[in-house]
Amino acid sequence: MLNGLTRFGTLYDSAVTRFGGRARPGVARDALWLNVVERSQIADGVVSLRLGGPALPDWQPGCHVDLHLPSGLRRQYSLCGDPGESTYRIAVREVGAGSREVQALRAGDRIQVRGPRNAFPFAGIGPVLFVAGGIGITAILPMVHAAARAGLDWRLVYCGRSRAAMPFLDELPAGRVDVRIGRGSPLLGHASPRGAVYCCGPASMLEQVRAEFSSRWLHFERFSPPPIVNGRPFTVELRRSGVSLDVPADRSALDVIRDLRPSVAYSCRQGFCGTCDVGGVRICVDRPTGDRLVLEEL
Repeated sequence: MLNGLTRFGTLYDSAVTRFGGRARPGVARDALWLNVVERSQIADGVVSLRLGGPALPDWQPGCHVDLHLPSGLRRQYSLCGDPGESTYRIAVREVGAGSREVQALRAGDRIQVRGPRNAFPFAGIGPVLFVAGGIGITAILPMVHAAARAGLDWRLVYCGRSRAAMPFLDELPAGRVDVRIGRGSPLLGHASPRGAVYCCGPASMLEQVRAEFSSRWLHFERFSPPPIVNGRPFTVELRRSGVSLDVPADRSALDVIRDLRPSVAYSCRQGFCGTCDVGGVRICVDRPTGDRLVLEEL
């Protein structure tokens, strides 16, 4: 999933730090080998895994971990348990080859994990409205519990295609939760003009939220890169491979490179950004200032 924090400044950064988080994504820690200690089906198409091991690093709401799968794929998933627990919990909806591989893991299997890192930190300032779409609840759920424990003025709007497909309904604090099947009506009826909104969901949900709420306190995590607007064609050179590829105005370098090399790592279509970084260039979104982009490592 490309994730974003829009218009956050010094005040937000300091609030995140006071709340125990990081204001910027951290560098991934050394890899850990963790055991799958529990696997359960928690909604239609959604599997929850608990991962355990010695001395797990601390984490805060908004954190995710990188899973390095036996096939060579890398996928990133939000931690959706309790930071005080001795295990990491993730929830995975089947959306492609990587998620199917994760769902195939069973108790006793070992998996290589990096993290946790936080690119979607919660500042712990109210009033706050949380908006989650489908599996986007994984990033939002720990924030909701943190807000409830802190006594903040908070609300949650949780949308899905059916209740059977919506994980963690039974774990939501009572009272301030608006569960919706579909989302035809406005999402931000409970939003305070001076409050914060945290949103995680599909691109159409984010566009609706951005249209309804214009504030520096809008924070979101997206499942896919934003559409390319006013793009222009360029050439990407894969220096190590000795190949040059033409990138049209309406596509990204990642799209074109994956036509040639489907194994190139990425995770922005899973909800996070950064896996496709090649020598400091995020090939899903970055475009050159000139007419040529050179990638030394591909």
